[in-house]
Amino acid sequence: MATFVHATDNSFDAEVLKCDIPVIADFWAEWCVPCKTIDAYLDEIANQYAEQLKIVKVDIESNPVVTSTYSVLNLPTLILFKFGQPVERMVGTLPKQTILDKVLPYLDS
Repeated sequence: MATFVHATDNSFDAEVLKCDIPVIADFWAEWCVPCKTIDAYLDEIANQYAEQLKIVKVDIESNPVVTSTYSVLNLPTLILFKFGQPVERMVGTLPKQTILDKVLPYLDS
């Protein structure tokens, strides 16, 4: 099982924007049932692409600045960043393959 980095308003810049590999920022909340569903997919993806992709969890209730900055209004929201820029946005409970289809083109082989 993968161990996810938990980013905060203070650490988001270092953990996500300055990362040298693509990062999925998973915006979630403890009370969000669909967020728990997507965790299993993210765990599998993190293990499969450990060298090429980083997954960072952002609790929306504790981190209002980042949540607002990226206009996260629905959960779960996944935002893929590459070189500090958001390049893909996925909202809702999506199948693992749909997530991979969006992410894989941005990974270095």
